[in-house]
Amino acid sequence: MSTDPASPVLRIEGLVKRYGPHLVIDGVDLDVTAGQVVVFVGPSGTGKSTLLRCVNGLEDIQGGRILFEGQPVLSRSSAIHAVRRRIGMIFQSFNLYPHLTALQNVTLAPVKVLGEPSKEVEERARGLFRKVRLEHRAHAFPSQLSGGEQQRVAIARALAMNPHLLMFDEPTSALDPETVGDVLAVMEDLAREGRTMLVVTHEIGFARHVGDRMIFMDGGKIVEDRPPEEMIANPENPRTRQFLGSILHH
Repeated sequence: MSTDPASPVLRIEGLVKRYGPHLVIDGVDLDVTAGQVVVFVGPSGTGKSTLLRCVNGLEDIQGGRILFEGQPVLSRSSAIHAVRRRIGMIFQSFNLYPHLTALQNVTLAPVKVLGEPSKEVEERARGLFRKVRLEHRAHAFPSQLSGGEQQRVAIARALAMNPHLLMFDEPTSALDPETVGDVLAVMEDLAREGRTMLVVTHEIGFARHVGDRMIFMDGGKIVEDRPPEEMIANPENPRTRQFLGSILHH
C-alpha cells in the first residue's frame, strides 16, 4: 500500500476497455487524491459506469492499468478481493437480499467476509443507520422500504466494510423524485466527512454543490475535467456545452 499522502489513491493510466469490437473506454488517464469527490457526467453509453466497474475489478481491461492505493487492480488476480474490500460500490439497483432485514443486509459482509464479531458489527451498523437517517427502519425487510430507503441501506452496507473509496453508479436514477433528495443528502454528509468518492450522476445540482471535480465523458474519453462551478458556468468544449445545456434546461 502506498504510504505517501501526496500520491493518488487511484491512478488510471491509458485505460482501454472493449466489448468485442466496441471500444467503450478509449485511453483514459485519471488521478484521484484522498478526500476528492469526483463527479462524472455525460450522455448514456459513454463509458462512465464501465469506468467504475473497471476500478472495482468487475470488468477485464484490454489496455493500460489501474492502481488503487499503489496496487494494480486486475479482475482475475487473487488480490482483487482485498482491493474490493476497500472499495464500496453503490449501484443503481440496490441489490439487497430480500429475505434479510435492513440490519442483516448491512452486517452480513463484515461478519462473513472480514470475520468480525457480530455484536461489534451490529453496534457499528446501528451507528451507520443513524448516519443514513434510517435508525427507525433497521428491522424492516427491503420489500417494506421505499426505493430511497433501500438505497440508503445499500450505502450503509458499503460503509460497514470501512471502505477507502466510495463509488456511486447513478445512485438516484431508479428512484421516485421525492426520495432522491434523501439519498443525495446522505451522500453530501459523506463528502463533508472527507471521503474519497467517485459519482456517476445526472444530478448537476449535487455535482455543483458537492463535487471537487466534474468530469465530462463522451465517446469513451474524458473531454473536460474541471471544478463543477467553472464547467457549468463556462464549458470549454462544445460537446460539454451542448450536454449541460440539454440537462440544465430540461
